Amino acid sequence: MDYIGHRIKRLPDTPHKIAMGIACGVFVTFTPFFGLHFLLAWFLASIFRGNILAAIMATFVGNPITFPIIAASSYQLGLRILNLNHEKTVWSKIHDSFQEAFNTLWANIRSIFGSEQSSWDGFLEFAQEVFLPYLIGGIIPGLVVSGLFYVFSKPLIAGHQKRRRLKLQERYARKMREEVEKKTF
Repeated sequence: MDYIGHRIKRLPDTPHKIAMGIACGVFVTFTPFFGLHFLLAWFLASIFRGNILAAIMATFVGNPITFPIIAASSYQLGLRILNLNHEKTVWSKIHDSFQEAFNTLWANIRSIFGSEQSSWDGFLEFAQEVFLPYLIGGIIPGLVVSGLFYVFSKPLIAGHQKRRRLKLQERYARKMREEVEKKTF
């Protein structure tokens, strides 16, 4: 994670574009589009004219440690917004539902090339009971958290770029003085 932060700070772009890219990447982590976060971050960064590499790297905010928190809070908020029944074991419901949906998808892909029968029964239930609440519930916290990342990262990046520019100017000035001193002796 330190490397990603270091890489983001050294991106050759304006602080606004880098911070916008970070915000896009963070927002995407609050969506249930697992496996597509890089593509969605790229797409949003392109639309909002943010730095695409910063957006892709910022999707690492969603990781095995944070996903259970993000998923559970987004799903529960979506259930409240849509006025649906609350599940007591939220994380296990999300995990099991996504696993079942991916298994159904994989089985249907295999049925194209084999003799197995195609069935989408569980997928529609998953879309209505888990995916939609997660998607709807992820919008508000996604906007809030990505907005906070933008607000805090922009001045940090600007400060880092300014310090880096001053160091480079000092290094250049020192090198020029050394060359002048070599020529005078």
